[in-house]
Amino acid sequence: MKDQLRKSGIELIGEVPWGTHFCQFYQTKENLIDILIPYFQAGLENNEFCMWVTSQPLTTEEAEEALKNAVPYADSYLKKGQIEIISYKDWYLKEDAFDSNRILNGWAEKLDYALKKGYDGLRLSGNTFWLEKEDWNEFSQYEEEINDVFGKSNVLAICTYSLDKCNADDVIDVVNNHQFALTELEGEWALM
Repeated sequence: MKDQLRKSGIELIGEVPWGTHFCQFYQTKENLIDILIPYFQAGLENNEFCMWVTSQPLTTEEAEEALKNAVPYADSYLKKGQIEIISYKDWYLKEDAFDSNRILNGWAEKLDYALKKGYDGLRLSGNTFWLEKEDWNEFSQYEEEINDVFGKSNVLAICTYSLDKCNADDVIDVVNNHQFALTELEGEWALM
């Protein structure tokens, strides 16, 4: 089933197999919306359970509003619980601390929930704007572990990173821990 292709919703990327774990570098709230709305729309329309973990510059309320403005039947998807939009505080910093084992177990539980509910798999996104420099190494190790976990599962994941918070070494770390990266160059999305 890993080889089954899924619509990414992102024109530049097209279809991807389950287990795809990639990233987006962004500078504005609009950059996030440009990529994440079609990404989640494709998941919703193709029987996937979706989870969107937000952080600055896009609040959960703004993400939900953007989804409702762009996706037909968004209210229906939200009402039936096919998509959860939650704050990073309620996912990454639950109990006021980043715990990679708790988060990895949480993703596994969400995938299990999705499959039991009859969804084809889990489509997720997590924004890392909240990440502080002192947590960078632990988070980088977590991203490395995700590849092992997600690579064997019916999961699609896009991690979003603010370019304003990344130096050159950070960008290299991020790219190394993802299959590919999206970034905006001169007003056009590009694949790295």
